[in-house]
Amino acid sequence: MSTLDIDTVQAFLLVAELQSFTRAAEALGTTQAAVSMKLQRLEAVVGKRLVERSPRAVTLIADGAAFLPHARALMTAHDRALSGERQAPQQLSLGISDHAAGPELVPLLERWQAMSSQLALAVTIGFSRELQDAYDAGKLDAVIVRQEGSRRGGEKLTVDEFGWFATKRFAWHRGKSLPLATLAPPCGVRAIAVRALDKAGIGWSETFVGGGVTAVAAAALAGLAIAPLARRIAPAGLIDIGPAHGLPSLGASKVMLHSKVSDPTKLAALRTLAATFRSVVAAA
Repeated sequence: MSTLDIDTVQAFLLVAELQSFTRAAEALGTTQAAVSMKLQRLEAVVGKRLVERSPRAVTLIADGAAFLPHARALMTAHDRALSGERQAPQQLSLGISDHAAGPELVPLLERWQAMSSQLALAVTIGFSRELQDAYDAGKLDAVIVRQEGSRRGGEKLTVDEFGWFATKRFAWHRGKSLPLATLAPPCGVRAIAVRALDKAGIGWSETFVGGGVTAVAAAALAGLAIAPLARRIAPAGLIDIGPAHGLPSLGASKVMLHSKVSDPTKLAALRTLAATFRSVVAAA
């Protein structure tokens, strides 16, 4: 009688969640070929094809979708058996920059939670600089932040291009003060934007100062002001009007993962987190 191997089931779950052999391999700290072999072994054991492979994506077919809840239940039972019912799960404290989180935050955390029953996740959203300081002080296990200044190290997750986002109906005439919607200092994106405007000799005023990127985007959507945002996180309904109005380029910024954790469970979780982030960004 054939039996299921936990490693092959885990690989299947990661492929199903991330829709990519490459991202699943990153999460497992192995190679794409190794993940493919695990999927082949699993399919041989269950006697069914579970995924459809294509050059661009991996999707579950009907038998794979039917097997998915059973695979999740098996991994949950496996993790519970290893950790023990009475043992409290470890906690991974993670800081994420508001300008790096974007609309991917919800699916990212949903996918991570589904794959990490042994680890509780405590998330803090804030400014890159403040999160970096908290990380340096040992208050956070890891941070996902925009790269600022000459700081080295970390793992690059993506590169964000910034623009001046407003609605199509937004009207501004050069020579008048440019109404801005920004986060309060010490927001690094705000600093880049006002420095670029000052260098270009363009007058500006902060019409709206929000406590988060969602609020800033709402002000721009309402036509109240123009918001400096990464293209990845600018919501539908906003367009980059910078080129049309001759506004200065805001350039690009790397989104980096910094971590000093050595615990195997936390390391595995961070690999999954990094792979999930890249997968969600690529699918957007």
